[in-house]
Amino acid sequence: MKIIISIILLINTISAYSGEKAKDSKKKMSGNPIFEGWYADPEAIIYGNKYWIFPTFSAPYEQQVKFDAFSSKDLVNWTKHERIIDTAEVRWAKKAMWAPGVIEKDGSYFFFFAANDVHEGEIGGIGVAKANKPEGPYKDLLGKPLIGKIVNGAQPIDQYIFKDKDGSHYMYYGGWRHCNVVKLNDDFTGLVPLPNGEMYMEVTPKGYVEGPIMFIRNGKYYFMWSEGGWTGPNYQVAYAISDNPFGPFERIGTVLKQDPEVATGAGHHSMINIPGTDEWYIVYHRRPLNETSAHNRVTCIDRIEFDENGMIKPVKITFEGVAPRKIRR
Repeated sequence: MKIIISIILLINTISAYSGEKAKDSKKKMSGNPIFEGWYADPEAIIYGNKYWIFPTFSAPYEQQVKFDAFSSKDLVNWTKHERIIDTAEVRWAKKAMWAPGVIEKDGSYFFFFAANDVHEGEIGGIGVAKANKPEGPYKDLLGKPLIGKIVNGAQPIDQYIFKDKDGSHYMYYGGWRHCNVVKLNDDFTGLVPLPNGEMYMEVTPKGYVEGPIMFIRNGKYYFMWSEGGWTGPNYQVAYAISDNPFGPFERIGTVLKQDPEVATGAGHHSMINIPGTDEWYIVYHRRPLNETSAHNRVTCIDRIEFDENGMIKPVKITFEGVAPRKIRR
């Protein structure tokens, strides 16, 4: 009898422990940062049933000669894909490979990037590469920059690729406090005139510094950008709303910034919208409180929400991150 009782108690203990483990797994969060290493300027996108993040390798310019990527099925567990493209493939790029912009079209995956921290008269700017799967390897599509000159005062960096409702692909880009929009041709090898006939149209809102992105929600065009200096604590994200992709874009307010109890320099972000829902996430970089180097930046994720009028609510940056979220189509 004692043996039977002991067995029953052991089974109950194991069941209770299993139940607690199950509860724990349901409570599991991504944590912030979401993966190890110094990574900034994260470009997040959904390909199929996976989330992908393509960040800048955050290091001194001369060491920024390659890109890694990260994939996840649940926003919590991430797989690293190393060196999906580097300067061995992009012969004109020597340093400062920054801020990917990515998109899929007709079964191919396109990877836009900036290189060389280009100034007037130098070789560098925005390049484009292509692969047959998200993790690459990516091949330089042009053998030269797609945009390699300074137009409207905008340094050719921080490109974001936006697909409009009619299937047109636009690219927003620009540093040095100026932002341009251009229209890409069908195979992303060049530019074509915008609807107004211009090749480069400046759309710079008040406070803009760099890091533009665009998305549509409920028929409205949301334009977002980073403000402040990327090396300091006051880096932040602001936004505007328009009825079309060309503005004008009137600054509404700040949605992402430092929290002195969590991290500083929160900015240069991208957005994830779960297909078929109004569930949104913001993926961004920030600097841990104990770090002072400009390059010591980490990639994080938090929820982002809208009020009843479509305004973006200020984001609370967290250490916890987000709960697991699989994509169900």
